[in-house]
Amino acid sequence: MSLPHTWLGIADDDPFGPGTLPYGVFSTGDGRPPRIGVAAGEWVLDLAAAAHSQDAPFAEAVDAPVLNPLMAQGPQVWRQVRDSLTAWLTDPAYADALRPYLVERADVRMHLPFEVGDYVDFYSSEHHATNLGRILRPGQPPLTPNWKHLPIGYHGRSGTVVVSGTEIVRPMGQRKPPSAEQPEFGPSARLDIEAEVGFVVGAPAPGGGVPVSGFAEHVFGAFLVNDWSARDLQAWETVPLGPFLGKSFATSVSPWVVPLEALQEARVDPPERDPQPSEYLRDAAGDPWGLDLRLEVRLNGYTVARPPFSQMYWTPAQQLAHLTVNGASLRTGDIYASGTVSGPAKDERGSLVELSWNGEEPLELPDGTTRTFLEDGDTVTITATTSGPGATVIGFGEVTGRVLPAQG
Repeated sequence: MSLPHTWLGIADDDPFGPGTLPYGVFSTGDGRPPRIGVAAGEWVLDLAAAAHSQDAPFAEAVDAPVLNPLMAQGPQVWRQVRDSLTAWLTDPAYADALRPYLVERADVRMHLPFEVGDYVDFYSSEHHATNLGRILRPGQPPLTPNWKHLPIGYHGRSGTVVVSGTEIVRPMGQRKPPSAEQPEFGPSARLDIEAEVGFVVGAPAPGGGVPVSGFAEHVFGAFLVNDWSARDLQAWETVPLGPFLGKSFATSVSPWVVPLEALQEARVDPPERDPQPSEYLRDAAGDPWGLDLRLEVRLNGYTVARPPFSQMYWTPAQQLAHLTVNGASLRTGDIYASGTVSGPAKDERGSLVELSWNGEEPLELPDGTTRTFLEDGDTVTITATTSGPGATVIGFGEVTGRVLPAQG
């Protein structure tokens, strides 16, 4: 399958080509409020203005400062919008009418694309979980007894989800070094990253479980996540409950949301599961939701890891099924993240605690410096791509954050 070319002259290997068409929220510094845009190559299309000019039936749903009204419309409208965008940007007959609503991407400011409802973060990479088990529980089985029976997760703090580019202040909290008799209070000394993929709920579900087969009926699209982690705060407080201050200070997300329809070519079978999971977690026959996404993590401009999302043990469809099986409702704007993406090779690990083996093997950067955990002034950027129809590329943009010194 091949895609028609756009009248914008976008190359086939452009990550924001006609096969991607991701949604975001942008402003242009002219006093107008943030509004929904669609990335097309080096351009952003003002979606509401274009839709009103074409008398599109969905114009009111996209005339908003966040994606939530559009996401709430459900799959039928999502397809209608995407089909219209494809036609508008590939048929030269629309060129003159739509050019006034195009803005150069370099000239826009991006905002948080959705109003976040609830936020759940999972722990779904077997390689990541195994590495952490070996680091934290040497001499014991690396995976906990429940790990291969259910997607482990925690309920995070939605109020500190921030858009890419937001600076990250080093968090304060309690930590207890192994040599100390009592905990200390101060800035985290073991600040880390977690390279993840996130998913945002569009169509709500008031209650009752969403089956694995219902994933695409409820999830609008995918984006990139850096779930910043203060490992020393987390280690002291996670006894016996889950992460709290070690995670809740910031979670960065990419500004562009890639619709699920753009990821059809990326779908692959997930790894073999042993033992077979409970019935509600079994993959829908012939409808796999493993995704062959290729992530890249850069620290101060240097590539330090290329985690493969295709290796994730639990898929986003299974995560959604588990999240709702107890009757928990879904709301438009709820987001959940995959957990750290790591592969079997050392250069495929999606966190510094793995890359430096908890500080025992400092990571050497090309400029001659080393890192075990993040230092003030460090900048972390996560990107991802996958294959689209034919020779096209589907891109996610990036999620970037720079570490600032602790305050107080």
